[in-house]
Amino acid sequence: MDATNILPILKKRLAFLSGGKDRRSGLILTIPLCTEQTSMEELSSTLDYLLGIPSDKCKARGFTVIVDGRKSQWNIVKTVVLMLQNVIPAEVSLVCVVKPDEFWDKKVTHFCFWKEKDRLGFEVILVSANKLTRYIEPCQLTDEFGGSLVYDHIDWVNKRLVFEKFTKESTSLLDELVVINDSEKSSQLDKERPPDCNFLPSLDPETVLQTGHELLSELQQRRFNGAEGGGVAWSPMDDELLAQPQVMKLLDSLREQYTKYQEVCRQRSKRSQLEDIQTKVMQVVNWLEGPGTEQLRTQWGIGDSIRASQALQQKHEEIESQHSEWFAVYVELNQQIAALLSAGDEEDLVELKGFQQQLSDVCYRQASQLESRQNVLQSAHEFHGTAQDLSQQLDGLLGMLCADVAPADGAAIQQTLKHLEEKLKSVEGALVGLREKGQVLMDQMSNQTSWSYGKDVPIDNKDNVDHIQGVMEDMQLRKQRCEDMVDVRRLKMLQMVQLFKCEEDASQAVEWLGELLDALLKTHIRLGDDSQETKVLLEKHKKFVDVAQSTYDYGRQLLQATVVLCQSLRCSTRSSGDTLPRLNRVWKQFTVTTEERVHRLEMACSFHTAAEKVLVQASPDQGDLPVEVEQETYEEVETVGKALLDRLTVPVIFPDGSEQYFGSPGDMASSAEHIRDKMKLVEDRKLTLHEEDEEEEDIEQLQYQQLQYEQIHDQDEELQDDEELQDDQELHDEELQEVDNELQDGEELELENETDT
Repeated sequence: MDATNILPILKKRLAFLSGGKDRRSGLILTIPLCTEQTSMEELSSTLDYLLGIPSDKCKARGFTVIVDGRKSQWNIVKTVVLMLQNVIPAEVSLVCVVKPDEFWDKKVTHFCFWKEKDRLGFEVILVSANKLTRYIEPCQLTDEFGGSLVYDHIDWVNKRLVFEKFTKESTSLLDELVVINDSEKSSQLDKERPPDCNFLPSLDPETVLQTGHELLSELQQRRFNGAEGGGVAWSPMDDELLAQPQVMKLLDSLREQYTKYQEVCRQRSKRSQLEDIQTKVMQVVNWLEGPGTEQLRTQWGIGDSIRASQALQQKHEEIESQHSEWFAVYVELNQQIAALLSAGDEEDLVELKGFQQQLSDVCYRQASQLESRQNVLQSAHEFHGTAQDLSQQLDGLLGMLCADVAPADGAAIQQTLKHLEEKLKSVEGALVGLREKGQVLMDQMSNQTSWSYGKDVPIDNKDNVDHIQGVMEDMQLRKQRCEDMVDVRRLKMLQMVQLFKCEEDASQAVEWLGELLDALLKTHIRLGDDSQETKVLLEKHKKFVDVAQSTYDYGRQLLQATVVLCQSLRCSTRSSGDTLPRLNRVWKQFTVTTEERVHRLEMACSFHTAAEKVLVQASPDQGDLPVEVEQETYEEVETVGKALLDRLTVPVIFPDGSEQYFGSPGDMASSAEHIRDKMKLVEDRKLTLHEEDEEEEDIEQLQYQQLQYEQIHDQDEELQDDEELQDDQELHDEELQEVDNELQDGEELELENETDT
């Protein structure tokens, strides 16, 4: 009986094998009765299916049946127990009727199961759910009886469906494989009878094997997990319930027959491959030795231009495209032959090697000719391309040489000359490349042969060689003519470069003179703090003028060289006519400015010399007595200083009437202030010397008055005892008082003079 036939009844869970065992290792069959009326027919079908699952060894240990009557009536329980007598009387060892908490009515006493043990063939006990563990371990009971055994009825049903499907499919497949293998074996014994290659199994062996492996893995995994689950060592998918050995046996048989079937298929494929290979080999060989060889034999030209060589290359690509299709067949055939040779079947080795050798010889020979032709065409294309590029370069170079030269400046000439040299160098490189490519092309053509009727036939390439040599000689002559013209153009352009260089340097000399003039007016403004510094400034100024003179002379020489070059080139100057007047104008301005600078420095030197003479000779700090300074020296300092101050306020007047001042107004003011300070210092020294002379005269007068005072005082001492002269004494005292007053006035005047000094 299959599960699919009673699937709706199995899903009702009228009875089930949970996988648990009693203390005698007998299986536990559970019949959960419900409040609804239970169909005895469906229950009987369920029991028949369930009892057909365990092995005979397992059945011999007996069943323990748990009738759960907690939700059912007593008469149904009794009917079920009596039905067990008819269904499985020999396999039942114990029937445990689980009674409800509230016991049935007294009718139960009228039927004592234990008294009917001999008639029923098994023992029946009434027990409450909490006392069921007296007979069965808790780990072997499901959770509805307070046990820990896990049971999922829907999962169990699904696994049974998978198992039965695998069993059915694998059995059917085994029968088909056996028939196919036996048929192939008979055909090998009787070689005249062709094998039946259309007979194939109805199921995919790989799929069936995969299903079986998954089922076996599930069984083994559940058993392994159950053994580690803390005492739950059995489950509904245990090997004693689902016949795990049966699955393994079917898998082994199926693998064995499938292996034989694979060998049968391999032999069939091998025979088919040999026939297909032979047919394709002959097709490839016939085409390559026939139409393929004829196509190559008629194509040996190289063309006379790049366009003609491109057309020949395109034609050759079409020929290669046709050959590539047959070469692809050759590669595929070679791989197939190599795979068959690696299989090591001695009976086919000689034939396969013969096919392989014949095919390789023809294909390699044809490929070699294709490659040789492709190389010749590629070299011809490169040769014609190089010749065309060289011809264009020579045309461009000739155009440059024939055009008039009208550059804007020396840099443009240098650039043009550089471009001309690069063009010539490029032409020389292209010509060398053309010779190399021509030689390579001729070497390739000399080694070129044709395969005709199994023999190598040389090809006459005299016309092609003559064409190549003619092109190279023509390019050499054109290049030589261009070189001669380049030499003439180079000489002329070098003279023009020299002309522009002279004009540029002359303009630069003018700019330098202008910069020197600007520096003279803006930075050469100091007149020196003393005569020594002024003399140093004069020396520096002379060197500065020498530099300007050298610059002016250099500019004049450059302009003279410009005139000579223009006459040689038969062209008028563009800048020398303007440069010469500018050079002369700047030089005149510089000359006027430097003369003014020299005049000022000389006046400053005279001023400082006179002032220093006054200050040094009149200074008492020198250790010697001051020397009297002549009045003319003072006048010279004042005259030269005023003239120098007036000179600083006067601008430099150029020959064209323009004016320019030295430095900024602040710089001139600073120089003038320094001169005024020195003039004031000389004036102060003059006043000091005059005051010192007056003080000496006052001191001599005071000394004279002091002498008179002493004489009068001596007379007073002689007349002290003379009473008669008392009146005269009083008068004398008055005179003495006047002298004292005069002496005091003289001392106060002397103190004031010292204070002023």
